[in-house]
Amino acid sequence: MIVYDADKHVAGRLATTVAHQLLKGEDIVIVNAEKAIVTGDRDNILENYKAKRDRGYSHSGPFYPRRADLILKRMVRGMLPYDVPMGRAAYKRLKVYVGVPEEFTGSEKMTVETALRSTTGRYITIGDIAESLGSKVR
Repeated sequence: MIVYDADKHVAGRLATTVAHQLLKGEDIVIVNAEKAIVTGDRDNILENYKAKRDRGYSHSGPFYPRRADLILKRMVRGMLPYDVPMGRAAYKRLKVYVGVPEEFTGSEKMTVETALRSTTGRYITIGDIAESLGSKVR
């Protein structure tokens, strides 16, 4: 099992690495999902996520999450071939947590060097996105 710490990682770049590892058959855990970042203009990002959340109907979908851990998990799902059994099996091997659960406090946490934040000052954390969508868990 591989444990990734999402703190100060660009969420999309982390998600691609995780998706590749899942398709290879690895079991993956991501901790500190609320500290992952999305680069770009804050207002545009919040507007796009609100549009995703409001799209469709409440009873038939598409369903888009509010919580930070589920937002990051949904990003990874978008990079997997979820429509085929291999992709669904890979998705089931992924666990994402807000914060660090007790069972992973002593374990070694991996980082993805290519996903660490660049020097841009324009970004927003997934925790802030979740808060703006109305999440009760931050």
